Amino acid sequence: MGWLIGRTEALQDPLTARRKVMEKLRGLADLDDAEVNVVPILIDAILLAESYRGARHPMPFVDELTKSVDALLRELTILEKANEFAEI
Repeated sequence: MGWLIGRTEALQDPLTARRKVMEKLRGLADLDDAEVNVVPILIDAILLAESYRGARHPMPFVDELTKSVDALLRELTILEKANEFAEI
């Protein structure tokens, strides 16, 4: 499976494009410190989603990114609250 995902493929066949991304991301398990590479991307994704929230002209995938970011932030908030509750 080739890695190059172009805009056309991403828009016309997002499922195949996502599969290519998942295949590539499987290699993260083999990296010594994957977090060093992944965390900045997550930060950028969160900032991108927040900066385009409610935009007049939505960009492809930004709505989905916003939903994914919201889900991640929700899970992190639940984890934080659970940890706070456990400390009491």
